[in-house]
Amino acid sequence: MTNTGSLPLTLVSHPLCPYVQRAAIALLEKQVGHERIAVDLAAKPDWFRRISPLGKVPLLKVDDAVLFESAVICEYLEEIAPGDGTPLMPRDAYDRARVRAWLRYIEEVPTAAIRVPSFNGLFLNGWRRMSDEMRTGYIAATPLRKGHYRRFGTEGFSKDQVDESVERLRQTVERIDAAIAKGSQWLAGDAISLADLCVLPTIVRMSDIKLENVWLDLPHMTDWYARIRARPSFDVAFYPRSRVSMDNDPLARSA
Repeated sequence: MTNTGSLPLTLVSHPLCPYVQRAAIALLEKQVGHERIAVDLAAKPDWFRRISPLGKVPLLKVDDAVLFESAVICEYLEEIAPGDGTPLMPRDAYDRARVRAWLRYIEEVPTAAIRVPSFNGLFLNGWRRMSDEMRTGYIAATPLRKGHYRRFGTEGFSKDQVDESVERLRQTVERIDAAIAKGSQWLAGDAISLADLCVLPTIVRMSDIKLENVWLDLPHMTDWYARIRARPSFDVAFYPRSRVSMDNDPLARSA
């Protein structure tokens, strides 16, 4: 593992958060030494609220400083260890721009879209069992998602909302398929990059909530997914307890 000098790194995480897995797999690919600690997002302890005003994970503690947003954390890791482990940004300026274009697309389209079927399929029953006071407290501690939780309500998202989200996820896997069809193994060229790592957790979540049929007719997308799952970092980052199942209630599981 890379020694980052006098700056100890701590990844503040929750096992079921797909955004955490972006940072986790980047840390593994870069071979950057770190500690990983879990937080109970239902309770949101005071120490966590102090360092995460948005109530989200992952956080990367860099000594006494804190970095937010998974894609930003991934870029930071590449900058502090550019020559170690797997290079995750191309050397060529144009190719780096291609990666960043993918990152913008990933945040705007699949990252937002996956929340809708995920919440309906995984969290609705547990959310309903919470008291009104508990739900209100949870929402207040996650200010960036207030509108999302209000639309979710206690009945979940509507069929039209789910269908629209699945359509956007289909657009994503079609775009992945088209990128690989051009002759490259990875989204932004012949080498794996942050583009691949940052979209990966959405694809894993789609698999976990039984949406694999969305891409089964896309051979290049299927090959890309098999290729990235074969990397040693995959099983370490996506360990069994970090995977969800439609048959279990994630809100009943501890952090």
